[in-house]
Amino acid sequence: MLQRWTSRFCSLLLALVLLPVAWGQTPTATESVATSTEAKAALDHGLTLERDRRWGEALQYYEQAVKHHPNRRELEERLVMARSHYDITRRYGDDSYLRSLGTLTEREALKILGEVLEKVETHYVNNPNWTEVVRRGTLSLDVALTEESFQKRHLASAAADDVQRFRREFAETAATLAPRDARQASDCAAWAGKAAQQRLGISSAAVIMEYVCGAVASLDEYSSFLTAAQLEEVFSQIEGNFVGLGVELKSEEHALLVVNVITGGPAEKAGLKAGDRIVSVAGQSLEVLSPDSAADMLRGEEGTQIAVLVQSDESPARPLALTRERVEVPCVEGVKIIDAQNGVGYLKLNSFQKTTPRDVDAALWKLHRDGMKSVIIDLRGNPGGLLNAAVELADKFIYDGAIVSTRGRNPREDYSYTAHTVGTWRVPLVVLIDGDSASASEIFAGAIRDRHRGLVVGERSYGKGSVQGIFPLSSSKGGVRLTTAKFFSPSGQAISRNGVTPDVAVRVVAKQPSEGGLLAPENDSILKAGLQVARDQLSKR
Repeated sequence: MLQRWTSRFCSLLLALVLLPVAWGQTPTATESVATSTEAKAALDHGLTLERDRRWGEALQYYEQAVKHHPNRRELEERLVMARSHYDITRRYGDDSYLRSLGTLTEREALKILGEVLEKVETHYVNNPNWTEVVRRGTLSLDVALTEESFQKRHLASAAADDVQRFRREFAETAATLAPRDARQASDCAAWAGKAAQQRLGISSAAVIMEYVCGAVASLDEYSSFLTAAQLEEVFSQIEGNFVGLGVELKSEEHALLVVNVITGGPAEKAGLKAGDRIVSVAGQSLEVLSPDSAADMLRGEEGTQIAVLVQSDESPARPLALTRERVEVPCVEGVKIIDAQNGVGYLKLNSFQKTTPRDVDAALWKLHRDGMKSVIIDLRGNPGGLLNAAVELADKFIYDGAIVSTRGRNPREDYSYTAHTVGTWRVPLVVLIDGDSASASEIFAGAIRDRHRGLVVGERSYGKGSVQGIFPLSSSKGGVRLTTAKFFSPSGQAISRNGVTPDVAVRVVAKQPSEGGLLAPENDSILKAGLQVARDQLSKR
């Protein structure tokens, strides 16, 4: 089964929030000097996070730094390294991956690699660079040899000096590899597996799996190998439910900040609220445990419990026992009339999942019954989701014509999505976006802007203009997520790296969340501007 997926993030369970990034313009000479100094400072801070092995934080930090300082090769290289470390620690903290690896033979691992490379060759948006595919596999293995979780499982009897000697010698030989096709790339991985097994006693299957993961990661930042648990989580996102605690978390120093609590979830039942800080997980303090490791520990099977220590404001920390349950993720929140005099309705859309078109319809009919004459759809912080959900939602407002087009290397990925008049809402429309509105959010906002169906208000969006396909593997319980196409707004504008430019730009200096994580209009410059635009639309009618 193939799902066309456009989300920028992998997890709705324990999402680590990314801060908005300012997209730079062409700098002057003076600005270039300042930018160079800022880039060096950014690199120094990133290296500090690396030395502390805070890979999740380092990954987020470098992602922001690369966007703020484009074309800085040293930052891009550190981003690749941080992602490699983070991916390995995630895999070796994933029970589904470890169970699979425990019984995997060399032949089975090569079969998985062959299937993955075949899917890359067939479906990836660009022609793969097979030398780079192998190089990233080699990097993944080299990084794994330095990670404690990998070492404990595979290098318990190997001397540290032998490992370092192998890394140096192996890197020199691997640097000469230049495969020309998928078969040669597979042969390189098989050779690496045998070399590591002979020199260090590592399972060749474990080595080949590092080449599997590195191969997919070499393609772009959105393509990845998915363990069985990760594949299940992606499909849970699509369906709008998952097993977890029902919280959205942000990484902080020595804590996980609770950003949002899902109504009816285990966290809400236990009394967790937005603004609380988790300072200990399973008896381990976050002063010694990294935030990404703590977040991983919070995941688990349905019905199991996890003990946490929670700090609220200045009150003493209190212990809680949270039971992991299946949680329904609401994609629509905050449905209300925010200006009764003018009949301005509001709804916040958190993601694009299977239920989104139906849920938005229900919200619109509620607002209609309450006297809606205009509507504001808030897409701020929305990371995306299903392509078809974004198209269906745009079709509810656009009368006819183009909504979005996709273009890929495979002609089957070239498609133009168009609107149909039936079932179209004709109320004046305002769409709110920010730097974290990504992917499917940008499809919707771009279509509304280009077709002049409404006005887009806020900050330039993230600029994630690619479509991913989710491909389960027949050779294992995992899968791969591959970028299969790029998408373009109705005007032909590529969204990738450009984002959607709002009709009404609003500069945000600071955000002051009110109770429940929502923003009151008087403290929210984008919502305030959107409300004024909605009133102006109504006055012109």
